[in-house]
Amino acid sequence: MTKYGSFPGTRPRRLRTSPTMRRMVAETRLHPADFILPAFVREGIAEPVPIAAMPGVVQHTRDSLKKAAAEAVAAGISGIMLFGVPEESKKDAVGTPGTDPEGILQVALRDVRAEVGDELMVMSDLCLDETTDHGHCGVLDGEGRVDNDATLERYAEMAQVQADAGAHVVGPSGMMDGQIGVVRDALDQIGREDVAVLAYTVKYSSAFFGPFREAVASSLKGDRKTYQQDPANFRESMRELALDLEEGADMVMVKPAGPYLDVLARVADAVDVPVVAYQISGEYSMVEAAAEKGWIDRDKAILETLTGIRRAGARNILTYWAVEAARMVR
Repeated sequence: MTKYGSFPGTRPRRLRTSPTMRRMVAETRLHPADFILPAFVREGIAEPVPIAAMPGVVQHTRDSLKKAAAEAVAAGISGIMLFGVPEESKKDAVGTPGTDPEGILQVALRDVRAEVGDELMVMSDLCLDETTDHGHCGVLDGEGRVDNDATLERYAEMAQVQADAGAHVVGPSGMMDGQIGVVRDALDQIGREDVAVLAYTVKYSSAFFGPFREAVASSLKGDRKTYQQDPANFRESMRELALDLEEGADMVMVKPAGPYLDVLARVADAVDVPVVAYQISGEYSMVEAAAEKGWIDRDKAILETLTGIRRAGARNILTYWAVEAARMVR
């Protein structure tokens, strides 16, 4: 006994004494293979166009996208998710560029597959928002509402042209009821049982999507609250999860990542398929903006956010820092 009483016999701090000790006992590790790079390719530009709201991210030309894909392979990341930005004059009410074999996304898929082959999982966003003149993720009815079932017909066509263009994985992201089953059937009908479906299972109507709208030159007026999920709700996420698995999803996604780590953890605990999380544009831009002000240590903040997402249960993470983070952890 001392005048201060008994000293503790159990001292958790012993396992924090040095970088080597902390590395040895770390419960969560980041690896380059954890990461998937979202990338934008824009039609009709001669040079990459910086995205003002996302410092360091660009709208690629076809050539610069191929270079980015090659860099991704060299960094050891697992995949690249492509988003196509067509010329404004080509957008229409039904998103025709999304099913045109010569649409920018399909052309970019062929380019990237020719560049990297099977060394990188080439993934495609399967949604209409980038290609419609109204900016919604589906076809509108006569009253201006998103028509779920008419949209599913368009998604089926998109799945087939994206598979034909070389996508290893398609990612239906529009949050239409029944979208996974329709996409799976459409792929199977053309003998593309080998193309995997990454279900955007939990996609909230989030304020953090703001910078993405600039990245894809969105024409959206209004909001997507009638089809994306209410941030206040959790149970409907589990209902969406059950439906997507029943319809044949190979992988499931939670989006956004950081504000919904509780949802991500519950989803990861509930399934035996890979769980993906998307660290979205607003999450990226907040860190970049704070770092630019000198308020936070940028590199440490990047790795801390990614570690938190991985710790919550994500097998893979879509992040705009994918290549940079891969270099950091390697």
